[in-house]
Amino acid sequence: MKKHLITAGMLIMSLVFVMSPIKTDAKDMTQAREECITKETLALKESMRRLWTDHAVWTKSYVVSSLNDLENQKELLARLLKNQDDIGNAIKPYYGEEAGNKLAELLREHILIAGKLTAAAKSGNQSDFKKFNTEWHKNADDMAKFLSSANPNWSEKELKEALYIHLQFISEDLSARLKKDWNASIEAFDKGLDHLMMLSDVLSAGIMKQFPEKF
Repeated sequence: MKKHLITAGMLIMSLVFVMSPIKTDAKDMTQAREECITKETLALKESMRRLWTDHAVWTKSYVVSSLNDLENQKELLARLLKNQDDIGNAIKPYYGEEAGNKLAELLREHILIAGKLTAAAKSGNQSDFKKFNTEWHKNADDMAKFLSSANPNWSEKELKEALYIHLQFISEDLSARLKKDWNASIEAFDKGLDHLMMLSDVLSAGIMKQFPEKF
């Protein structure tokens, strides 16, 4: 009997020694994950996502207003252009005033060309549509080049591809609305918004990697 008690005690002690490190490691891992997600990290990701959500929403609103000759076109365009300034301001803490203003300038150009493209599509002017579409993609090229020059973690090729996809979703939504294919319009907007969330996360990740001391 005494022998069995000794054996049982040794078994319990062995289990304690084996399991204790596992519990400690799990606790340390959880703590490490919590420490990685700082308030600065969350603030950047959330603000960047909000800005690009606004970009999608106000672009959509402006296109709809333009296609239907609504009275709020001027006000919607002003709000949409403000969003481009807001995105430019968001990078100023990391890249400075000049860089932020340059990004805002490129984004404002992106919107103004979109307005011309919408008007050409509405009137059925294929020549103008092709011309403005070429300008639109050239603007995307300039934006990708500018951003990649500011941050080595942002690939010019990948940014260009991402911006082209963004233009494609806007074009698909525009085309669907002209055809009154409302389901296709909804689908294009949903996909476009998801894509911009991905793009915003790429931008946030690049900033955090380049300036780890701020996060």
